[in-house]
Amino acid sequence: MIEIQVNGLVKSFEVGHNVLEGLTFQIDQGERVGLLGRNGAGKTTLFRILTGELEPDEGQVTLGAGRRMGLISQIPVYPAGYTVEDVLRSAFARLESLAKEMESLAERMAEGESDPALLRRYGSLSERFEVFGGYDVDVAVNKIANGLSIPAEMRGQLFDSLSGGEKTRVNLGRLILEDTDILLLDEPTNHLDLHATEWLEEYIRGFRGTVVAISHDRYFLDRVVTRVIEIEGGKAEFYSGNYSFYAVEKERRYQERLKQYEKEQAKIQQLEKAAEQLRVWAFMGMDKTYRRAVNIERRIERMRTTSKPTKARKMDARFSTAEFHGDEVLGVRNLAKAYGEKKLFDGITLKIEGGERIALIGDNGTGKSTLIKMIVGELYPDEGRVKTGPQTRTAYLPQIIHFEHPDWNLVENMMAAKRGLSAQSARNRLAAYDFRGEDVFKPVSVLSGGEQSRLRLCMLMDGEINFLILDEPTNHLDIAAREWIEDAVESYDGTLLFVSHDRYFINRFATRIWELAGETITDYPMGFAQYRQMKAQEEAAKTEPPKPVKVKAERPARGNRAQQNARRQLTICEREIAKAEEEIAALERDMEAAACDYEKLTELTAVREEAQAKLEALYERWEQLSEESGEI
Repeated sequence: MIEIQVNGLVKSFEVGHNVLEGLTFQIDQGERVGLLGRNGAGKTTLFRILTGELEPDEGQVTLGAGRRMGLISQIPVYPAGYTVEDVLRSAFARLESLAKEMESLAERMAEGESDPALLRRYGSLSERFEVFGGYDVDVAVNKIANGLSIPAEMRGQLFDSLSGGEKTRVNLGRLILEDTDILLLDEPTNHLDLHATEWLEEYIRGFRGTVVAISHDRYFLDRVVTRVIEIEGGKAEFYSGNYSFYAVEKERRYQERLKQYEKEQAKIQQLEKAAEQLRVWAFMGMDKTYRRAVNIERRIERMRTTSKPTKARKMDARFSTAEFHGDEVLGVRNLAKAYGEKKLFDGITLKIEGGERIALIGDNGTGKSTLIKMIVGELYPDEGRVKTGPQTRTAYLPQIIHFEHPDWNLVENMMAAKRGLSAQSARNRLAAYDFRGEDVFKPVSVLSGGEQSRLRLCMLMDGEINFLILDEPTNHLDIAAREWIEDAVESYDGTLLFVSHDRYFINRFATRIWELAGETITDYPMGFAQYRQMKAQEEAAKTEPPKPVKVKAERPARGNRAQQNARRQLTICEREIAKAEEEIAALERDMEAAACDYEKLTELTAVREEAQAKLEALYERWEQLSEESGEI
């Protein structure tokens, strides 16, 4: 069944430049689609057209009949005084309407009304209320809030008082709680920590509707999407696989087109020589060769319609690394920091040696950026001290970029950052970072978040450094820009400390993991893959179902035949108990994944109750066999 049908979309915001140029595609029910393209390619514009916020200049969009669509990039305006809890529970407006009508009918019945139609209406409403999960609203809200790292204290805050990232996270929770058929996700992982991102991935994989996601998170795309639509030049290119498949297939198609183009060019050159020779012969009096030359030239013109395939130009810039002499780049001693009653960390003692590459990870709000700011001297600790080595030359890319002169253009900011730099040299440096033409004369205040990060990196790379500190360096960057930063960091041979939720970036560079949780930092001297494996083993050990504990007593060396038979039956019973416990654990995981699928959740609950009853019967059987066998 077709869920979304897009035919011939054209959209422009300035004369002579179409963002979308006849875009056509369809998405079937239940598909997981990744929408890719460079920043400015028109991905968000397409989402705004799909939701009706924008009208296309040409073309049309058709949705499946009765399908409900939700877009995460839009943060609705809620009534004044709405708390986070109010926003989350606004997803259940339909249930609240049912509850109010049920309450009204109950009052009428309590006053003595006994109309059969009234009773039938109340029964119908009660059944619908239960099917839609009306009695499990608290459970659903708690699961979503816990999964997206929305703590209890945040749930009591006013929604208007939250940061942009927190509002996005809360709105994502509200959207998931709604009964939505089509999820449109615009960079859903930008403001999520690792825990919340992985939870969202598991939710999407179990979601019964259709998902279309704009994302530059390659790990997320690999784990979630099964099809890629790339917008390039205002048109759609299709790839039947996840991001890894797309990356390989895109390069294969480019090489194939380039080979075909080069083959055509070689043929054109051959025909041009033949046409030229025929014209020479015609000039010498061989009139018949003139017509043949004209026919060949017409054939050449038809062949020239194939344009040369192009690739996006890669930015080619590198950090200038200063030599480092010594062992200790940074020392942290008994560090403590709190804001009022909220303690971020206490008693942290760490050391960084030359050449290490450390990823600082942890949930949002644990104090990662605060620790980074104390290391670079922007904040002071409540206790302890931070000391850098005498040979350390630090460069810092903050999460939120600020410029001293936001009204100055890019060239002026570059010249101010490095004394003695000429205007032409500044433009040459900017060109290496893909700032060209009239763009270099824009005020930096009008740049996008990704462009500001790129400009700041351009300034950092101009100085010689040996200790690079990055706070969420890949946020707001498209995949091409992320790959450029990764190439630059790869060639940098100094010491690296970075905060990131980009698992691809962490996995590529981290040789050591600092996990900030529970007011302290746990040091893992290993890469990200090994760290994840260790955490998975720890989690598995916590959730392993308990097995019946047998209290052994002395028993005779040889028992009678009844006891021996009971012991054999006991062994079989223990195996059945273990199997039943595993089945219940699997059902509970399925119930968590289906927290918003009311019909499936009701079905799973009934199955779990049957499994629990079976397990209790096995426990009674185990106790009986234990007595008969002489085990207890």
